Amino acid sequence: MTANRVLLDDIEYALKTAGLPKLSWYDALLEIEKAGAAGIRPFDLKERLLLPQYGMSRLLDRMAKAGLVDRQDVEDDGRGQIVRLTQKGRDVRQAMWPVYAATLTRSVERHLSQDEAAELHRLLKKLARTKS
Repeated sequence: MTANRVLLDDIEYALKTAGLPKLSWYDALLEIEKAGAAGIRPFDLKERLLLPQYGMSRLLDRMAKAGLVDRQDVEDDGRGQIVRLTQKGRDVRQAMWPVYAATLTRSVERHLSQDEAAELHRLLKKLARTKS
């Protein structure tokens, strides 16, 4: 948990310094982008990001206000919406990735040898395949 927090703090600082949104925005933009032109329902996005309902609503409100996503009502569902990425949202997500990747790489390389990093990668992949 400590290592996770240190890495996330480094990434958040790098994004802020570059004038880019928070890491949670990157994760949301990436998932919305993966959904393609069809978009994604907020409850599906909430599940993918493991956010509580109120957190998802606030995040989408801020991203819509910034012009990064577009929300449209679903015709057959009075309360339902579809969220789609705008071109600005795509551009912001693409601008965030090099900062995110470089900071993550630098943070790992500072503490691990190439062999250790490869072993960590192998172990994390193994854990990702484990279902509880």
